[in-house]
Amino acid sequence: MQRFATKTAVVTGASRGLGQAIVLAFAREGAHVVGLGVSDNSDTSNKVAALGGKFTSVHADLAKLTQAGARGIVSQITAATGRVDVLVNNAGIIKRHPAAEFPEEDWNTVIQINLTAPFFLCQAVAQWWLGGGRDDSSADARLKIVNIASMLSFQGGILVPAYTASKSGIAGVTKALACEWAKERINVNAVAPGYIATENTLPLRNDETRNTAILARIPEGRWGVPDDIAGSCLFLSSPEADYLNGTILNVDGGWLAR
Repeated sequence: MQRFATKTAVVTGASRGLGQAIVLAFAREGAHVVGLGVSDNSDTSNKVAALGGKFTSVHADLAKLTQAGARGIVSQITAATGRVDVLVNNAGIIKRHPAAEFPEEDWNTVIQINLTAPFFLCQAVAQWWLGGGRDDSSADARLKIVNIASMLSFQGGILVPAYTASKSGIAGVTKALACEWAKERINVNAVAPGYIATENTLPLRNDETRNTAILARIPEGRWGVPDDIAGSCLFLSSPEADYLNGTILNVDGGWLAR
């Protein structure tokens, strides 16, 4: 299927892991995908090219992103592609320390990248949409925003107070923006991945005790893979999800149901 032909999808953290899988999923369905971040996106670009798709890399340091910077990035994207139809706020980092010893610098960096930058990007694409980017010639035209939340949007975690705060915040922001923007044909939803085999979870998978305990609780009996999350992002960005707004979609192999 080419559900996203003629559409532009913006994905942060597109160089590897979840972000790369999300980019490739949109590219397979015809989207022009724009990857935002500071990492080298050449591997992702080559994989999109092999699919016959279109990929544009835009440099954006989310650790320093301001409101004005986010507006500038969206202006750059719309000047190059003409539109933004989908924004996936995927980029995120984890810093692990005991809560009593958590460094101020790490706290600020995690909150900036995982919560502040996504909010500024949501704000910037909404401003573009409301300021004339919306196609009022079509009642079906919508802007889709998908934030990447976490199981730690609902749970506390261990050694990750900043990450937990940021992902709890993402869940809250998703609901708050949905309440304000649903009437403007902007859908704001989130995917909350369970335990997915990525670089961020490598320390857990390498810890035999933690890995065994995690697998014992997941009803599916396996770690998720990035494609499990990419498919959910496609769904939330598609017309089939037009009546979903403020939803946190748990993709966790049944973890929270246990």
